Amino acid sequence: MATASAAAAVLAVIPATADAPAAAPAVAAAPVATAPAAPVVDTRVAQVAVTAPLAAAPAAASSARASAVSLALSKVGSPYRWGASGPSAFDCSGLVNWAFERAGIDVPRTSRALSQTGTPVSRGDLRPGDLVFFYSPVSHVGIYIGDGQMVHASTSGKPVAIASIDRSSYNSARRI
Repeated sequence: MATASAAAAVLAVIPATADAPAAAPAVAAAPVATAPAAPVVDTRVAQVAVTAPLAAAPAAASSARASAVSLALSKVGSPYRWGASGPSAFDCSGLVNWAFERAGIDVPRTSRALSQTGTPVSRGDLRPGDLVFFYSPVSHVGIYIGDGQMVHASTSGKPVAIASIDRSSYNSARRI
């Protein structure tokens, strides 16, 4: 095969180990009429140490999002106050910030900055703990809790509550 012989030719010029001395060029005593010998190919494969399971990071993030949902739900009934980030009163991004920070995830403070954090998520792929954003430009955020519902701090005079994500001008969602 042309590919195998090309690979063998490339590998033949690469030293087997980094500290191996370069081989001196071979000098033939007399020309030989036989076919050239096949190059020697080093087939050793380097072993790579894996220090943590690949699923650990997503599982930890999922656990932290679940914790953030629980923390935010524990604040249902707390008063809304513009610019407040808990623990007794919240605005929309203050609730998100408070819940995620306590769950071990550092997030930006404003709804607009939050809307640029993490990974975009389609509305059909929402999972509990995803952030849902409203209006254009983004000026409101809630935490998705499942079944088309979110927990959020909506506006002055209304406490932290559970509401449908269809309640207002849905914009987008992000997974942190």
